[in-house]
Amino acid sequence: MAGRTVGVIGGMGPAATVHFMSRVLALTPAVRDQDHVHLIVDNNGEVFDRNDALQGEGPSPGPILADMARGLERAGARFLVMPCNTAHAFVADVLAATSLPFVDLIDTTCDEAMAARPRRIGVLVADGCRRAGLYQTALDRRGAQALLLGDVDHEAFVALLYRIKAGDLGAEVRSGMGRLATVLIEAGAEVLIAGCTEVPLVLGSGEVAAPLVDSIDALARATITAAKGEA
Repeated sequence: MAGRTVGVIGGMGPAATVHFMSRVLALTPAVRDQDHVHLIVDNNGEVFDRNDALQGEGPSPGPILADMARGLERAGARFLVMPCNTAHAFVADVLAATSLPFVDLIDTTCDEAMAARPRRIGVLVADGCRRAGLYQTALDRRGAQALLLGDVDHEAFVALLYRIKAGDLGAEVRSGMGRLATVLIEAGAEVLIAGCTEVPLVLGSGEVAAPLVDSIDALARATITAAKGEA
């Protein structure tokens, strides 16, 4: 597939970036090596913690993300993606760093979630993404309400995320994530968004009683479309 080279601002977390790459590979209609998307990936696990920064407890990752964007442009990228939901709170630093087009994960995911025009969408998001209101704002612009976990369940969700980051993809983590998804459905969510890139590592669309929009898959599809020059 002759197309535009993708620069991936990754490492948040590293496993989520590898998962994103695998989904781009799996979702690309290809019959030979040359049909696949050209990815240049900076899988940088040293990016400062996004959640700490948004709580005022750590340095901003913005300057590092900007440096990564510039490095990917120098390496030949023609547009950028960032497979981390919470990092989109610092997207202004990325946009200011280069003149490259940027495929926005939050907007892409919300557009997919709104396909059936739901009124209430349950969103599983990390603490920083929740605090920054990324999905709340994006869904409100589209005329939908974001449903979030209550404080106790949100703390349980964050604990699960850090277990996933540590490599725990076991049955206890999977069942815990499924329970929290069910909490949002019982609260009235017509659609769910896996709004943290670790969630799809333990929760699939066939494991919950409502449509589940995977932010990684949404970004992968948009990346393929952009690489083909169709958007």
